Amino acid sequence: MVVESDGYIALIEYLVERLNLFESHQQGHGSLTIEDLVSERVASSLMALCEQNPQLDAELRFVMMQEADAVVADLEEVLSAVWLQAPTEPQLAFLNEFIDLIKNLFDSAIN
Repeated sequence: MVVESDGYIALIEYLVERLNLFESHQQGHGSLTIEDLVSERVASSLMALCEQNPQLDAELRFVMMQEADAVVADLEEVLSAVWLQAPTEPQLAFLNEFIDLIKNLFDSAIN
C-alpha cells in the first residue's frame, strides 16, 4: 500500500539526506522523546484518515495500521541513536513535516 511505494522510498531518501539534523549532540527540552513524538503523530494521522474516510472497511483499516507500524519501525531503525532523546526544535519541525508527508501518501493510496 504505502511502505512499498516509490513515494515512501523517496521519503526515506529525504530522511536520510536530513540525518545531519539528528547527528547534533544537542538535546531538546521536555520529557517528550522522538519515539513519543513519532508514535503519537503517526497514530493521530491514522485516526484522522479513518475519520475523514468513514467508508473504509475494517480490512483496509487493519492494513493501514500494519503499514503505520512499519513506518514507526523504519523511523526507529533510522533514528535509533536519538530515538529516546527529546527532539530539538529543528528535529521537531522536520519530523512533523515528514509525518505529514507520510499521511499524504496514505491519503493518496486510499483515494
